[in-house]
Amino acid sequence: MKKGKAHVLKIFDNVNTDYIISGRYKFKIANMKDLAKYIFEDIEPGFYKKISKGDYIVAGENFGCGSSREQAPWAIKEAGISAVIAKSFARIFFRNAFNIGLCVVSCDTSSIKNGDVIKLDLKDELVINISRGERIKTMPIPQLMRKFLDDGGVIGHFKKYGDFKI
Repeated sequence: MKKGKAHVLKIFDNVNTDYIISGRYKFKIANMKDLAKYIFEDIEPGFYKKISKGDYIVAGENFGCGSSREQAPWAIKEAGISAVIAKSFARIFFRNAFNIGLCVVSCDTSSIKNGDVIKLDLKDELVINISRGERIKTMPIPQLMRKFLDDGGVIGHFKKYGDFKI
């Protein structure tokens, strides 16, 4: 993946799906590109204006807890975020992210600071913090799930292959 800026969230742990995209938007806006303009609006107003395509969201434990709606990972993906890097993810968010083709990676995020330039290397399972000269080992992503990412999610993969073969 390409290098991008780390956006370390002010609420570091237990970022729920309503923080990612507020209910006041997710039930009124069906177009995901439009919905993406409101990510993290309740905890960091104007967050969407601070990001550039290819940037990364960095958080702590239990990212994506709360409801199981796919709007949360979709909105992040449509905002142009390369990946969410967190210490851990809520199970349903983790699954939904791979379903729609959003890369999520688990590792120790405590040394990554807001604004650091980082790069994710899925092959070598590393987050490379270019700003700090640091290499952080990530949890491995199974080969089939990496293939889902390459194919744009589970549906893209199924359309391409007709099944779940690698």
